[in-house]
Amino acid sequence: MRFDDSRVDSSRLDDRRGTRISGAGAGIGGLGGLGLIGVVLWLIFGGGGDPSALLTQDSISSTTTASSGQNLSVTCASAEALENRSECLVLKVFNETDEVWGDFFAAQGQAYPEPTLVYFSDSVRTQGCGSASAAAGPFYCPADRSVYLDLDFLAQLQQQYGLPGNYATAYIVAHEVGHHIQNITGIESQVRAQQQRNPSRANEYSVALELQADCLAGVWGRRANDGGNVVISPTEYQQAITAAAAVGDDRIMAGSGLRVNPEAFTHGSSAQRQEWFTKGFQSGDPASCNFGA
Repeated sequence: MRFDDSRVDSSRLDDRRGTRISGAGAGIGGLGGLGLIGVVLWLIFGGGGDPSALLTQDSISSTTTASSGQNLSVTCASAEALENRSECLVLKVFNETDEVWGDFFAAQGQAYPEPTLVYFSDSVRTQGCGSASAAAGPFYCPADRSVYLDLDFLAQLQQQYGLPGNYATAYIVAHEVGHHIQNITGIESQVRAQQQRNPSRANEYSVALELQADCLAGVWGRRANDGGNVVISPTEYQQAITAAAAVGDDRIMAGSGLRVNPEAFTHGSSAQRQEWFTKGFQSGDPASCNFGA
């Protein structure tokens, strides 16, 4: 994976690593059967999904044990840092999503409201989506337009569930930003309204939202590659395909010792997730990600 340059912009990074929050993650208790990692992967990339099982709106207190907001613009400004330091890689990919989507919106005569990237350790408090432990996995909060990641937990997921290579990480970031695109275009709120009107189809709508975010991640990947922002090899493209399959509901259920039940899917099967990422990457056109397209 080759970036067009090694410049890193940390102006939209909220680095809360070292901040400890008491009371976060209370919603984790009682989830039972899936097991912790199984639940995490079922909800991973679930900013568009409903992370409420791992979030709590309880009043909480926080204590800062280390200074946040370190200047990664300096420490990450080298090809070596981007290759070997996860906080640098994720931030650089996030920068590239801003650039690609900013260019797309500008071509439509619109400004792109850039999201915020939040790094945290163990637990975090959002502005509008409650608080979460790292077990929530990477997620997007529509209320504060922020992508949240615990880098240590992200590394654990990659090692334990076979998400190899830096481009698998890029897929994760691009998927979460896909949820941001859904939010600022009004798609997310429309789907949530449909879920409330048709609760029996809530999972179906959730799957559609997640697959669309996969497709938008693919669109970003294609545009970033063609524009020279993030140039990848066929092997690196396969990393993203492998990552998409690894977080399919059927793969996670089977790996957790559960019966594979399509009616319980909330994010889509492995085949569906691969299909929709591929669809976006091949077209490079967000319109190809429309429901029913």
